[in-house]
Amino acid sequence: MGRALGVLIWLLTIGSVWLFVNGRWWLPPYISEHGPAYDRQFMITIIVVGLSFAAAQIGLGWAVWRYGSRGDRGERAVYSHGNNRLEIIWTAVTALIFITLGLMGQRVWAQLHLNEAPAGSTKVHVVAQQFQWNFHYPGADKNFGRTNPNLVKDAELNFVGLDEQDANAKDDQVVTTLAVPVGRPVELTLESKDVTHDLFVPELRYKQDVVPGMAIKMHFTLTKEGRFELACAELCGQLHYKMKSYLIALPANVYDELVALPQAQFQGRITQLIKEYPLGIKQGAATTTAALR
Repeated sequence: MGRALGVLIWLLTIGSVWLFVNGRWWLPPYISEHGPAYDRQFMITIIVVGLSFAAAQIGLGWAVWRYGSRGDRGERAVYSHGNNRLEIIWTAVTALIFITLGLMGQRVWAQLHLNEAPAGSTKVHVVAQQFQWNFHYPGADKNFGRTNPNLVKDAELNFVGLDEQDANAKDDQVVTTLAVPVGRPVELTLESKDVTHDLFVPELRYKQDVVPGMAIKMHFTLTKEGRFELACAELCGQLHYKMKSYLIALPANVYDELVALPQAQFQGRITQLIKEYPLGIKQGAATTTAALR
């Protein structure tokens, strides 16, 4: 019985490693400048953790094979107080490896989260609520209109409390789809009207909590055109599963034309773009930032 269990452990280990190695359930292609750094760090972490996992399971399988039954000689495992020197060595090596991985991951993370967005970034305000995303664009004048929480009236479609008496608000747009230009830095300011939400686009390699009472900034630069699913990745209520939208990555000139449209035409153009861009990277439009510059 012990040998059969040992073999089963080895087979499960091989199967688990194969799920990662074959690549069938891997991450979707990245669409941002920071994507390669994230994927590189992710791959290093997976390899180190995978080797540690495989070694531990192989050792476990061997122990079960060796001591799981009496065998012909009736041999049994014996209790050991261990070896202090060996325990110090393998604990120190394990700590060094995983602390190094943690520091490497923090370096990649800090490059985005602890640095300001470049000057002249395209800005969009994001207001999350149960169970909807609201994206507030400043319009052609690039100045956001004044907002007031007391003016929020969902029944009148004023989801962000836009003050229509403010001159800068006349050309502002508020829709439920996020459209941003390719090749330009983008800065999002995230706020929540009720509970904690989480903005997540797998291809963007970005996942950010949206916390009530806080204005959280995130920035990135897209490198490829397409339409991608945008979801709330934080359980936010009974209809959490319905809180989804799209990120549409557009050529810079198409984006400029979009934000210059009057309010009456803006939503209609967004609807057209959703139809024009199938889910995923737009074929023939894998434009790099370098080419745009």
